[in-house]
Amino acid sequence: MSVPQQDSNALVEHGWRRVIITITVVMCSLLEIIDTTIVNVASNTLMGNLGATIGEISWVIASYAIANIIIVPMAGWLSSQFGRKRYFAFSIALFTFSSFMCGNSSGIWELVFWRFIQGLGGGALITTSQTILTEIYPKEKLGMASAFFGMGIILGPTLGPFMGGYIIDHFEWPMLFYVNVPVGILATFLTVIFIKNNPFQVKQSGVDWLGIILLIIGIGSLQFVLEQGERNDWFESRTIIIGFIVATFGLIGFVWRELTTENPVVDLRVFAKGNVATGVFFNFILGAVLFTTVFIIPIFVQRWLGFTATATGLLFIPGALFTGFLMPMIGKLLQKGIPPKYLIAFGFFATMLFVWWCSFLMSPTTSQASFFWPLMVRGLGFGFLFVPLTNLTLAGLQGKDIQQASGLSNMIRQLGGSIGVAVVGVVLEKFTMQHYNDLLIHATANNPNFTDRINTFTLSFSRYTSDLGIAKTQAYMAVTNQFLKQASILTYINIFQYLATMIAIIIPIVIFTKTIKVTGGVIKDAGH
Repeated sequence: MSVPQQDSNALVEHGWRRVIITITVVMCSLLEIIDTTIVNVASNTLMGNLGATIGEISWVIASYAIANIIIVPMAGWLSSQFGRKRYFAFSIALFTFSSFMCGNSSGIWELVFWRFIQGLGGGALITTSQTILTEIYPKEKLGMASAFFGMGIILGPTLGPFMGGYIIDHFEWPMLFYVNVPVGILATFLTVIFIKNNPFQVKQSGVDWLGIILLIIGIGSLQFVLEQGERNDWFESRTIIIGFIVATFGLIGFVWRELTTENPVVDLRVFAKGNVATGVFFNFILGAVLFTTVFIIPIFVQRWLGFTATATGLLFIPGALFTGFLMPMIGKLLQKGIPPKYLIAFGFFATMLFVWWCSFLMSPTTSQASFFWPLMVRGLGFGFLFVPLTNLTLAGLQGKDIQQASGLSNMIRQLGGSIGVAVVGVVLEKFTMQHYNDLLIHATANNPNFTDRINTFTLSFSRYTSDLGIAKTQAYMAVTNQFLKQASILTYINIFQYLATMIAIIIPIVIFTKTIKVTGGVIKDAGH
C-alpha cells in the first residue's frame, strides 16, 4: 500500500533534529562500507597471529560479504515487520557487539563466525539509512539527502584500506574491529533518542519463508562463488561448480516466487515503477567501476611500486574528500531541476577519463604524485554519479517502495562490485600468462637483445660468486622476473583500456534513456 503524500510529509524532520539524524545514519552507512574492505590489507597479519592459511583468511572477508548481501534486499521487509526504528537500532547494536567479538576472537573460525554475524547487522545499515534520509527530507530536497548518504557509500571503500593499513602498521589487529565499538554505541543511543518509527509502514500478515530460503540459497551461493572462485581456480573446482548450480536454481526459484506470491519478502515488482530498473542497471556499473579500481590500483602500487598499505590508502583520500565536497553542490543542481541523466552521463565521462588516464600510468617508474590528478578526476566522476543515480532511482516512489528499491539498488551495486573484482582477477591471471608467453618467444639465443641482457646480469652476479654457472642461473631468473613484471604491467594497461571502453559504451545509453516521473501514482514521461 502506497503512503499518501500528506502522510509522507509528516515524516519530515527540521532543524537540529534532522542534522543529528543525518549524522547518525551517514555514520552507520560509513561504518558498514568501511568494514567490507578494512580487513583486506590485514591478511598476512591475521595469518601470523591466528595461525591460519590464506584460504582460511579469505573466509574472514567472504563470510561478511555473503551475510551482507543476503540481508540487504530483506531490510525493507524486516523493517516493516519489526518497525523501522527498532530494527535499525537492533542492527547497529548487533553490528557493534559482533565487532567487539571479532576483536576478541582467539581462533580463525571464531573470527569467521562473528564476521558473518557482523555482516547480518551491517547489511541493514545501508538500506535503512537511505530510507530514513529519504523520509526526513522534503521531496524537493531529495538530492541533498542523496548527497549526504552518498558520502558514506563513496568514502567507505576508500577509507577502509587506508584505515586497515594504518591500524596494522601502528596497532594490534583486534583494533580493526574495536574501532567500531564506541561509534556503534553512540549511533545506537542517537537512534533510540532521535529516530522515529514510521507509523505508515504496513506489517505483512504472512511470512514468505520460501522466498527467504530461496534468497539465502541463491544470493548467498552467488556471492560465495564470486568471493571464492579465484582462489579455487573457478570451474576447475567441484565446489565452485556446485555453488554455481545452486546459485542458478536458487535465483530462478527466488525470482519466480517473489513475482507470484501475494506478500513477497523482496517485492521485485518495484522494478516496473518509476526509474527503478534504469537506476539499478546504472548502479551495477557504478559498483563494478568503484570496487574494481579500489581493488586493482592497490595491487599494482604495492606489488610493483613498493608502496606500504598506509601509503596506498593515502592515494585515494584527496579524491574521496573531493567527492564528498561535491555531493551537496550536485544535490543543489538537482533541486534546480537539472535532469539527473545528464549529470550521470557527465559522471561516467569523467570516470572514463580517469580509467583511460590510468592506463598510461602503468609503469615501474610511476611516482606517487602521478596518481593525484587522475584520482581527483575519479572523485569528480563518482560525485556526479551517486547523487543523481539515487535521485533517479527513488524519485516518485513512496512508502515501502522506497526501501524495496533502495535495498535492490544497494544489493545490485554490491553484486556489480563483486562481479567486477572477480572478472578482473581472472583477466589479471590469464592475460599476464598470455603476455608472459608472448615475451618468452623472444627469449632465444638468436635475439641479441636477450643475450646482451643475460650477459649483463651474469657479469653483475659473478661479482658475488666464483661459480659462473650459478651467476648465469641467477641471470636467467632475473630476466624471467623482468618478463613477469612487464607482462603484469601490460595486463594492467589492458584492464584499464577495457574498463574505459565499457564506460564509453554506457554514456550514450544514459543520454538516450527515457526517465519517468511519478506524480500522484500516475506514471508519465519526464520529457527530458
